Amino acid sequence: MKIAVEGCCHGELDKIYETIGYLEKKEAVKVDLLLCCGDFQAARNEGDMNCMAIPLKYRMMQTFYKYYSGEKKAPVLTIFIGGNHEASNHLQELPYGGWVAPNIYYLGYAGVVRYKGIRIGGISGIFKSHDYRRGHHEFPPYDPSTLRSVYHVRNIEVFKLKQIQMPIDIFMSHDWPRGIYHHGSTAELLRKKKFLRQEVESNSLGSPAAEELLAHLQPRYWFSAHLHVKFAAVKQHPPKANAAPRVTKFLSLDKCLPYRDFLQIVDVAERPGSSEGLEYDPEWLAILKATNNLQSTNAHPWNPPENNGLHERWDFRPSEAAMMQVAKDFSGELAIPDNFSQTVQPYDPKRPKQHASPSCNTNPQTTELCATLGLTDLYAHALQGGGNLSRIQAGTGGDDDGESADEHSEYPTDTSGLSSSYNPDEITIEDEWEEEEGKEEVDGSSNPILAVRGENPSDGPAGEVHTPGRMVLPAPKSDTSPTNLSHLMNLPPPSHSTPAVAAHLCPGAEREEPSLPTLKRTSDEAEAPGSKVTTPRIKRRNQVIYTTVEDDDE
Repeated sequence: MKIAVEGCCHGELDKIYETIGYLEKKEAVKVDLLLCCGDFQAARNEGDMNCMAIPLKYRMMQTFYKYYSGEKKAPVLTIFIGGNHEASNHLQELPYGGWVAPNIYYLGYAGVVRYKGIRIGGISGIFKSHDYRRGHHEFPPYDPSTLRSVYHVRNIEVFKLKQIQMPIDIFMSHDWPRGIYHHGSTAELLRKKKFLRQEVESNSLGSPAAEELLAHLQPRYWFSAHLHVKFAAVKQHPPKANAAPRVTKFLSLDKCLPYRDFLQIVDVAERPGSSEGLEYDPEWLAILKATNNLQSTNAHPWNPPENNGLHERWDFRPSEAAMMQVAKDFSGELAIPDNFSQTVQPYDPKRPKQHASPSCNTNPQTTELCATLGLTDLYAHALQGGGNLSRIQAGTGGDDDGESADEHSEYPTDTSGLSSSYNPDEITIEDEWEEEEGKEEVDGSSNPILAVRGENPSDGPAGEVHTPGRMVLPAPKSDTSPTNLSHLMNLPPPSHSTPAVAAHLCPGAEREEPSLPTLKRTSDEAEAPGSKVTTPRIKRRNQVIYTTVEDDDE
């Protein structure tokens, strides 16, 4: 099964699907599934745009609304997680996941599904220590603070995912697991993003919550985005109990822009005899049922229950009987129903509404799922004026007593290495290199349509399918065909054996990259205390696009 992995989408669905279609036609392959690693921007209309943490001048509808309205249909099944630039009011309708458009599925705050027997999980948002222990208390209308905190990862979602015991094949997060950069070509990463050096050397780049999940889940593949750079790594995990040690192949990709590494095809062996469609995962549904009473819609800090004598229950790993009950709840049919329905009026380019208010609606998909499993619809609870959702299971709730968010957390949330430098995009990275106006030549070619790079086909085993290792965004549609496609990618084998080097996950990683424009620095440079490394403040043409005046109050 061929899976296309995409980095930051930023609403560019038309261009992403166009690129996949080009690849399929040129290489005579069929992509079965598309995975998008956040910043999806599922904006249905102008009101949704007001719920995105993006400067006003860059709030553009892009192309998702066409798929929501039915004007277009996604040509390949698409699964995505949320990032830090999302139409949050839309995604909050689906806290447990659901269809945002026909053939486009959102995993929710956190989720696990099955496709052709492959278990695919993910967690939405990015890590911020000061919001990590809070409940999901943000609901429309958002204020400037909640507009950003709404997409911050919460420990309740991490706690749920840590109840998983069965192997995960693929996992997605928007930001990187902390420390993963030490398991790939760190020098190559720092060559591309020089200003990450301080965070990499202090091991403070990335999410400590994702680092915990990586150690616990140990999936075969982990895909991320957020840092706008292609990077591959291989993480060898220590063995658990008597089990054989596992290996995780990590891949992060760029955002959807011309001549950027934003798309990669990987080969994953599907399991014979499995269902063809998208299915609920019984273990995950059983976990949702078991942890339902731990959820909160208030901002009080909370620590998950532990085996310390203070909690009646601390182990929420589902039993086989609990999973069988979930299957019984669905009458033995775990296929995710094709029950998408519009909840708002989609954008009409002929009749734009510049001053549209954000919508707040319950979603029939969530209503149906909650009724089947006995879950709480957090969004509906807030819209009905229910106020703070109390934890009603005695002895499991933890510290919901109004303690300060700065107090010690019993749950591991070490953020001592996190940088305190100014983060306009909530990461210590400039969003772009400065791009020259009218630049068309890439890799020595003046063809602006498409750049494809990868390993030589002769390097791989005989008979193996070869597809481009680097798919980059084509320029506006043209009937002209690319002429230079001599370099092709050698796909990873379906056996998922541990590669000799990290670059095997992303063929082409060791090849010479196109030269980058010279960084333009301002007259002042921020120098970290005790460090000889200067962090340049970079001027660029789109300095503020997809950035936020973020809460720097940690």
